[in-house]
Amino acid sequence: MNKHLNQYDRRENYVILAENAYLGGERKKAIKFYKKALQFAGNNEDNVQILYNIAIIYDELDIPEKALETYEKIIDIDEGQAGAFYGAATMYERLEDMEKALDSYFKAIKIDPEYDRAYFYIANIYDEKGDDEKAICYYQKVINLKPDDYMAYNNIGSIYEERGEYNKAFEMIKKSLELNSDYYRALFNMGVIYKKLGDNKKAIEYYNKSIENNNEYSDSYLNKSAIYIEEGELEKAIKTLTEGIEYNTYAKYLYYNRACCYARLNEIGKAIKDLRKSIVLYPKIIEMIKVDTDLNNLRNDKRFINLINQVDEYN
Repeated sequence: MNKHLNQYDRRENYVILAENAYLGGERKKAIKFYKKALQFAGNNEDNVQILYNIAIIYDELDIPEKALETYEKIIDIDEGQAGAFYGAATMYERLEDMEKALDSYFKAIKIDPEYDRAYFYIANIYDEKGDDEKAICYYQKVINLKPDDYMAYNNIGSIYEERGEYNKAFEMIKKSLELNSDYYRALFNMGVIYKKLGDNKKAIEYYNKSIENNNEYSDSYLNKSAIYIEEGELEKAIKTLTEGIEYNTYAKYLYYNRACCYARLNEIGKAIKDLRKSIVLYPKIIEMIKVDTDLNNLRNDKRFINLINQVDEYN
């Protein structure tokens, strides 16, 4: 009996050390202590909880392979752990194995049919795969379980918008914004819908609202600038793109579109500087540069020719 208590006490001491290390920002040390705790006798319930803690820390440390291994250890102990299948699915997604991710999400909802986040990410995978009907079906399951899920409404609306079903899209995005009026993606998507419906003023209004709620979402600046470019307001477009770049220094298409505006205004040096930046961020953009008529003012400039030749030689 005393030996058993000693094992338990030592286990608890390591758990406490792990928790303190984690709270102190020493995640790797926390994992070490949790693993030490597992070396001492304990029940399966406690083992599972410790393993969940380890998996979460590996996730936070961006080591998905180790997190996945840990979730699999939980499943080995208890195959009824929906959370472990869900956690494994998220790691498979991080590792870009979408089929295994789907399989694990489905196992999670088989154990727990009300696991709304699992349905959400199933829908998201189908959305990315281009399977609209399945994506809408599973987003709808999310809404059935969680009627205030504004992201699910928004994502359904986005699918309808891409399909050109603007009335359905409008209703879904409207519902999303009723649930969360500050959701930047829904505000952006409402801007997209208004643009498709020919109302540029309303579109800009919603792009501005999206920016107000998330100034790091580069697509809002990009789409807003595209309207100004379409309307011939190149200075306004440049101002919008410059603002976007201030908050999104790695947004390749913001630099590219600003380069196009500068080129049309015959500001050659500025255009080439932005093109160079966009190429550094995304070398494949060179294929667009070679054919884009907005850049025709640059074609005979030696700096532009050298830029194209340098990229071609590197490739």
